[in-house]
Amino acid sequence: QVQLVESGGGLVQAGGSLRLSCAASGSIRSIKYMGWYRQAPGKQRELVATTTSGEATNYADSVKGRFTISRDNAKNTLYLQMNSLRPEDTAVYYCKAGLYLWGRIYPTDYWGQGTQVTVSS
Repeated sequence: QVQLVESGGGLVQAGGSLRLSCAASGSIRSIKYMGWYRQAPGKQRELVATTTSGEATNYADSVKGRFTISRDNAKNTLYLQMNSLRPEDTAVYYCKAGLYLWGRIYPTDYWGQGTQVTVSS
């Protein structure tokens, strides 16, 4: 019924850039928030950046000044521009969204399937 599909991951050298996309589709009435999380091998999933319906943004300290989150509301698509990538940014990146669906009063959280980002030194 609802899908979040990420794309844009890949292998990049340290100092390089990547742009991730997350397209939300389905019976979406409106978006409460969208965000990016990541999980490195052997570590817990952690917040990278989020943006609310009011376009407020929040970043993890480790990515501030390097990553930029943005959203195209007309396309229900979330982006993450990642610059000055470091080997420690290597992880599976997941999109998460809080969505108001048609016919429902309260928002529901959804996760994408994840996209691998690998940064070589």
